[in-house]
Amino acid sequence: MNASTRDGRLGIGVIGAGRVGPVLALALAGAGHAITGISAISAESRERAESLLPRVPVLEVPEVVRRSELVLFAIPGSELPQLLQGLTETGAWQPGQIALHTAPEHGYGVFAPALASGVIPIALHPALIFTGTSLDLGRLAGSSMAVTAPTPVLPIGQALAVEMGAEPVVVDESERAAYAEAISAAQEFSRAVVRQGAEALREIGIDRPDRVLGGLVRAALEEELRAAAGLAQDLDS
Repeated sequence: MNASTRDGRLGIGVIGAGRVGPVLALALAGAGHAITGISAISAESRERAESLLPRVPVLEVPEVVRRSELVLFAIPGSELPQLLQGLTETGAWQPGQIALHTAPEHGYGVFAPALASGVIPIALHPALIFTGTSLDLGRLAGSSMAVTAPTPVLPIGQALAVEMGAEPVVVDESERAAYAEAISAAQEFSRAVVRQGAEALREIGIDRPDRVLGGLVRAALEEELRAAAGLAQDLDS
């Protein structure tokens, strides 16, 4: 174990330079961790990585893994199993390496092929819609992150969430699919309601429906969230 591991600081590599990976890397760098490298394929993702992480090298995936004590996979969940299997088959993992992904639908079980190599698995999903800009750092504060990991590893996942400014929420491995479904439903329903309202207002000649709906929708959501918090407190009492 090297010095950075002993003092709690990690060398972190990021797989994926979409809207999520670079922002979380920036948050972790702000907590004192070193970002060792990031993978980026498209021109847009490379530009985003260079904008948010200007001193971090853009590397091939195996090289990011080789350089890192913690590897953060911020890629679509549909791509995760195949990539993890490929890294295992090529012997890319290091014993004691932490592997973390952000896909809501997967728990830590998706890392099963890598466990024999001594990988420490964590699933950590930020319940946030990302813009892929530094504005997301402020939005992380007060947001929640679903943490799923083997019991001895949970404190690591929870600590990482806190370091990024979020509130960790433990989700059991068996409930991960239900969690993903609930998050997706809330997101899609919210968007559909706003879209439907905006279209109806445009049809009656209102050019800026966002000005009409903005305060109304935010107030309605806040009211429902307060009601949900009250229900949760009643159930806990």
